[in-house]
Amino acid sequence: MTLELIVIGKTDSKEVAALVEMYARRVNFYCRFVITTLPDVRNTRKLTPRQQSAAEGEAILRQLTEGDYVALLDERGEEYRSVEFAGWLQKRLNSGMKRLVLVIGGPYGFSDEVYARADARISLSRMTFSHQIVRAIFAEQIYRAFTILHNEPYHHE
Repeated sequence: MTLELIVIGKTDSKEVAALVEMYARRVNFYCRFVITTLPDVRNTRKLTPRQQSAAEGEAILRQLTEGDYVALLDERGEEYRSVEFAGWLQKRLNSGMKRLVLVIGGPYGFSDEVYARADARISLSRMTFSHQIVRAIFAEQIYRAFTILHNEPYHHE
């Protein structure tokens, strides 16, 4: 199975980018892990938040294929403890799907079309994080989930 993380726009922080890259290398030990960075929408000053999320949504939808399982990182999504998220991930791994796509949207969230295409919504917290730092946090949680599933000593409970 391929695990793909789709994000909108490059991060401006070298430190955040380095953390994401470190965890991506670690996750690749367990499964094929790809990070797809979609370009920022241009001329956003001329767009309403809804128009911006619609433009981002079109770019996201172009990346998806029919058999993909799509999970959005969304503030209204299901919250999991790390062990529960590992269980959620294990169910997807066992299902035989070819590609699990996790999506971090832009600053205004997702378009209605992306919500309609999604199979699941996951929330990291009820707190608000920048969509830049969420990349590092979520990449770490994916790595943590794999270490939990393989009974490795990274996670302490």
